[in-house]
Amino acid sequence: MLLEFINELMPPNASLPKDTYEAKKYMKDLGLGYEKISACRKGCMLFWRENEKLDKCTSCNESRWKDAVIDEDGSTKSLKKKPVKVLRWFPLIPRLQRLFMSHHTAPHMRWHDQGRTKDGILRHPADGEAWNAFDSRYPDFASDPRNVRLGLASDGFNPFGNMSTSHSTWPVMLVPYNLPPGCA
Repeated sequence: MLLEFINELMPPNASLPKDTYEAKKYMKDLGLGYEKISACRKGCMLFWRENEKLDKCTSCNESRWKDAVIDEDGSTKSLKKKPVKVLRWFPLIPRLQRLFMSHHTAPHMRWHDQGRTKDGILRHPADGEAWNAFDSRYPDFASDPRNVRLGLASDGFNPFGNMSTSHSTWPVMLVPYNLPPGCA
């Protein structure tokens, strides 16, 4: 819906995806897709890797599926097999590799070491005491300017603005600190 509106505002020859489906397809083709992982209703576990085939949580015994029907023998049946809770996992390594593949962004990933002004004024996390303390504690990591330093932030919110609904979203932002200001 939003992409369709933005496309109406753009010139006719703009190469913006026309809808969400096409945008997701572009992202997947670039190797920047995501994986859906079912989670327990109470957040006890992920149904992933060795637990991928399970129908119940190993901790609280809750069903993995919405509208699940539990038979007399204890087995779980679901009409549509739709998970109660879904985690969308965006793999980190392909995204970091993508930053180094482009000749436009690769030099920026080394900017914190080779391009910034080192005059003692705090302009970037690389100018701070925590960065220097980390460098002195892990000199092998600090010696290679291509090593990626990441900042993690998360906060929950209700996307529909109604606090009585049971849905909430918890985005996790991972920011590469290697990049210069204005580039991240």
